[in-house]
Amino acid sequence: MTEDKISVIVATYNQEKTIGRTLDSIIMQQCHLPIEIVIGEDCSTDSTRAVCEDYAQRYPQVVRLMPKAPNKGMIRNYYDCLLACRGKYIADCAGDDFWTDKEKLEKESRIMDENPSVTLVHTNWSFYNEDTHKTALNTYVPFPAPITHGKEIIESVITQTKAPVVHTCTSLYRADVIKKCYYEDPDLFYNPDNGCEDLQLVCMLAANGDVAYLSDNTLNYSVGHSSVSCQPDEQKQFRFVIRTTRLSMLLAKKFGIDTEKTRKHFSNKAFALLMHAFRSHDKALKKEAEEFMREWNIRDGIKIKAARLVMSCSIIWKLMLETRKVFVKLKK
Repeated sequence: MTEDKISVIVATYNQEKTIGRTLDSIIMQQCHLPIEIVIGEDCSTDSTRAVCEDYAQRYPQVVRLMPKAPNKGMIRNYYDCLLACRGKYIADCAGDDFWTDKEKLEKESRIMDENPSVTLVHTNWSFYNEDTHKTALNTYVPFPAPITHGKEIIESVITQTKAPVVHTCTSLYRADVIKKCYYEDPDLFYNPDNGCEDLQLVCMLAANGDVAYLSDNTLNYSVGHSSVSCQPDEQKQFRFVIRTTRLSMLLAKKFGIDTEKTRKHFSNKAFALLMHAFRSHDKALKKEAEEFMREWNIRDGIKIKAARLVMSCSIIWKLMLETRKVFVKLKK
């Protein structure tokens, strides 16, 4: 049963050094609504769970640690937490990020209270380098208006690349709306092959109402380390890109979006897949990328044709990889 409060999802895995910082930034919130923190600790191999247990013991009225379970992966961990949320509004903050504005939830919940048509509100944010501790303000704000009709942002969300249109760790959204969407199409949310948890969440919230934006900077988004969306292993990154691209295509089909912008986006994604296969020197990944292109009827542009030509000959492929290594060393 939904209660008159805010639930904050904290999905975490192997973040013993940063999870306390995340939880502190939530606990410090000053809001007219009570807050509950729902922690999904996903069977970490370090001391993350011990830190979470300590917070649950110290703040029993606020922190709720989900039961210990085998590793679920980010998507299922996130949505198990979402379904367990009791608040009428839901926010989230990843276990390596942290909020920087004590009134973040207060500002956002006031907007939600005053605007029943708004299903999601989000803010600006900063990149936070874990090594240097320096911040850089996000400058990509494609929809800066205080309130935008949600359907206007869906295509941009589907085709987003380096920076998100809506950073979900800055957002607050309506629990009843997203849970209704979840139960109508569980596979869209809970399927681990979707690659990420945020694209479908933002798109479905946007499809069901207005999206509000605050220019206030409320979040430090941690960078400078590997993550689910940025991994040094080319094969793992290939897997992430192909899953999230399939999800983007599924959403584009769901909303009937087929424009020059989307076609170009998916062509660029196909080229990115080929490049991960190239750098991995993996013929199986090249074949999978080509099957993906046929499946979604992606035409060969000049870049794709050149990449496929290079990888069609083992000798040329090896030569180009060695040439690339030389350029990388010179660049360093």
